Amino acid sequence: MPTLRINLGSRSYDIAIVPREPELRRTLPGFAEFVRHALPKSTAALVVGDTNTQTYVREAEAALAAAGWRTAVAVVPAGEAAKCLAQLANLYDALYELTADRQTAVIAVGGGVVGDLAGLAAATYNRGLPLVMVPTSLLAMVDSSVGGKTAINHPKGKNLIGAFHQPRGVWIDLAHLTTLPEREYLSGLAEVVKYGVILDGEFFAFLEAQATQVRDRKSAVIADVVARCCRLKADIVERDEFETTGLRAILNYGHTFAHAYETLAGYGTLLHGEAVAIGMMDAARLAQRLQMVDADFVERQRRLLEAFWLPTAPLAEFAPDELIAVMRCDKKATDGRLRFILPTRLGEVKLVDEVPETLVRSVLETR
Repeated sequence: MPTLRINLGSRSYDIAIVPREPELRRTLPGFAEFVRHALPKSTAALVVGDTNTQTYVREAEAALAAAGWRTAVAVVPAGEAAKCLAQLANLYDALYELTADRQTAVIAVGGGVVGDLAGLAAATYNRGLPLVMVPTSLLAMVDSSVGGKTAINHPKGKNLIGAFHQPRGVWIDLAHLTTLPEREYLSGLAEVVKYGVILDGEFFAFLEAQATQVRDRKSAVIADVVARCCRLKADIVERDEFETTGLRAILNYGHTFAHAYETLAGYGTLLHGEAVAIGMMDAARLAQRLQMVDADFVERQRRLLEAFWLPTAPLAEFAPDELIAVMRCDKKATDGRLRFILPTRLGEVKLVDEVPETLVRSVLETR
């Protein structure tokens, strides 16, 4: 199977991309061996999933148990609302019942919510447990499972409580994409488009040319898409693991707007990728007002997002003042001053400091 390497010194790890033949999903050949290679000292594991991934969670647990691991399962509710302190406490309880020590692994099986929640449990229980990511959504495969960001939400803002905690390995089984609900799959394509905008103009053009094939989940094309996105993110994480140079911040293109929409709409009303698609359009139009890009850039981005049946404007009214108030709490803001990742051309973005609120408000008031 194709394998990518994330080179982070002592924290380096592999991403395995498993072909999507249906029989592989039933039997998980190679999974226990992959986890054993990633975690040579671990003998126990808590397998975490949500109510939508229980079948695969049980298969993963069975594969580990057959290889001699002591295992337990923790199931959390599906949906963004599960990224909360209460569910984090439930995972701590499950780890306690497993008598977890610092070699006990956490295996996160699910989409971005499960990865973020289980990842934060792994980062903080006993001051850190080894983690393996098993993403089951497109968004998690191409973005959230790679790079070590973990978090839960707070009523005042998305992902406000979190930690950097790199996994020891990422197991991407493309079979999940055959049964992923359409809305979830399309949501993941927003993050795919993001990589083309911020890092790879040729990849953006490829997505334009293959939009129908990508949207319809054609196996040969989507395997290449997942691998390309993982490599692009890995390149950034290798150069700025902890967001100390500002380089990694470019991965948040569109997210300052998106997180504000998600917070005000109520977590789960908008899927993360849907909010990101809207946020990328806001960011592009803000860049146009700052004369960083032209109208053609904005239109190309809009056409590609709409080719993937993603929203490019909010479906409900949001008060600009309320959105801006939430954005002031964004992790990129400094002393409440707004900072945005904005495009300069396809394949290139930069962090822009102290954007005038009048321009931001004009973007939010006009569509």
